[in-house]
Amino acid sequence: GVPGFSPLYVLSPLQLAESEFSSVFRLLTLFAYGTYSDYLSEAGNLPPLTEAQKNKLRHLSVVTLAAKIKCIPYAVLLEQLQLKNVRQLEDLVIEAVYADVLRGSLDQRNQRLEIDYCIGRDIRREELSTITRTLQEWCLGCEVVLSGIEEQVSRANQHKEQQLGLKQQIESEVANLKKTIKVTTAAAAAATSQDPEQHLTELREPAPGTNQRQASKKASKAKGLRGSAKIWSKSN
Repeated sequence: GVPGFSPLYVLSPLQLAESEFSSVFRLLTLFAYGTYSDYLSEAGNLPPLTEAQKNKLRHLSVVTLAAKIKCIPYAVLLEQLQLKNVRQLEDLVIEAVYADVLRGSLDQRNQRLEIDYCIGRDIRREELSTITRTLQEWCLGCEVVLSGIEEQVSRANQHKEQQLGLKQQIESEVANLKKTIKVTTAAAAAATSQDPEQHLTELREPAPGTNQRQASKKASKAKGLRGSAKIWSKSN
């Protein structure tokens, strides 16, 4: 508790700011909202800080800068944190990383600190309206994006239905075409088919005129041979 006050007695922030503990209260608000530069500008009216307390306030000051700038130049950090050289600055940043105050990388070539993540700080009452406005703008943006996504989904569903209808139409036409080809093939086969027994009979028994023609040809050949034989004998 605060010396001189009963544990059951609670002071409001305004009462603390106007009490004999105003300097302590102001220092507390610096650790909640302020920066190391703010402390230096009011150091004459505030309680002194140890080196560990100064470094903690420096860490919080880097967090405040990171909320505005994701790539903080070394020059800005050296000025805001009142450090003498880059070595001290890099040691301070490494210490903040190990304390999980922030995450990032030191770009020594470009002389800057690149922030990936940092903790949040307390919020002043006067900042609530700005945060509310930012959240409303974000919600409006989300609604616009959601509306666009729903429109794209609707178009995609319509295209899918059209493609499905076209597929069913093509499948129906293909099925009808197969049926037509099958019926046509069956009719053509029925029109050109013959009785197997009749076909075998035709192979075994030649047509009537065929035997007579073959017999006359044999007789003609025989006569020709006999005639030639007679001519050969007479000449001899």
